Amino acid sequence: MVDPADLEVVARQLGRAPRGVLSIAYRCPDGTPGVVKTAPRLPDGTPFPTLYYLTHPVLTSAASRLETTGLMREMTERLGREPELAAAYRRAHESYLAERNAIEPLGTGVSAGGMPDRVKCLHVLIAHSLAKGPGLNPLGDEAVWLLAAEPSTVAMLTGEWR
Repeated sequence: MVDPADLEVVARQLGRAPRGVLSIAYRCPDGTPGVVKTAPRLPDGTPFPTLYYLTHPVLTSAASRLETTGLMREMTERLGREPELAAAYRRAHESYLAERNAIEPLGTGVSAGGMPDRVKCLHVLIAHSLAKGPGLNPLGDEAVWLLAAEPSTVAMLTGEWR
């Protein structure tokens, strides 16, 4: 059960009622929710393959800024040139699917964020890395490290990311 006070904070962050929240997957150092873990199906039965969802407005804005820089294209190109990176990113995808399927299988090999072959959404990759900690999703980790270098977002990141 998610604390109703946390759900109220997330609703304010999103500007709408959150749906299908299973837990707060990452908290900023001040205790504020930053990432939620969401059920594979929303309460109305709609499939929702995004297991980790970035909610904190400072982090979501920063992820949006990163997306405008061409970083996703560069990361996708690197997947084609760097076999070790591609293998680690595939492992992140497989871990994501296994975790989501343990909650409720959706019958799809689609995870989120473009995994495992491309980078389509930094918000998802950042949420995944924040929720799981460094070392699982290499491209999510890179994006979080870029956020850690920004004065506007460093306060949103726990010690393991600073």
